[in-house]
Amino acid sequence: MGNPLRERRSAAEWSAGSQVIEIAEKISNFEQLAAIVEADLAALDADKIPAGWRDARVAGQMKFGFADAQQTLPRVECRVAVTVDAVCQRCLEAFRLPLETEADLLLLALEQEADGYDEYEVWELEESLLQPQDIVEEMLIMALPFSAMHLESAACKALSPVTEESADDVTTPFAALREQMAKDNEGSA
Repeated sequence: MGNPLRERRSAAEWSAGSQVIEIAEKISNFEQLAAIVEADLAALDADKIPAGWRDARVAGQMKFGFADAQQTLPRVECRVAVTVDAVCQRCLEAFRLPLETEADLLLLALEQEADGYDEYEVWELEESLLQPQDIVEEMLIMALPFSAMHLESAACKALSPVTEESADDVTTPFAALREQMAKDNEGSA
């Protein structure tokens, strides 16, 4: 038996069987997501890229069913989580970024409408067959922050407090301007 995440069926077929899919995959099995993570990590020196980042586990569950009693509105409830390696945009160091997302989706054809079902998000199907992996991957991509940063300020080297020892090594962008203004003020006094 194959992996149900990669099977292609119509949304109605998935829902009619009340299919439940347990998700336990490596991030490398999600090509677009893996490409985004890889591009982010490429900003690091090769020796700083975390080993085994492609083996991060994507876990979750998808439950198919119908939103209406007439069984005309297929839906899927999806919860998924993964911890990806990312580059902090403040300190430019690698860190572990947990992603968790969930959605209750109506699986509708492009021309199909569903009035009165505002509690659901609409997933428009461009094709008649649906591959569940596509939903999981897009949900995770959408969960990625625009600018990844350490979740804890103390973990970020750019935000860590300056000690007296390291204060001498810190160059502020306006230090030269401050010195010039002090000289100008001494000269005019």
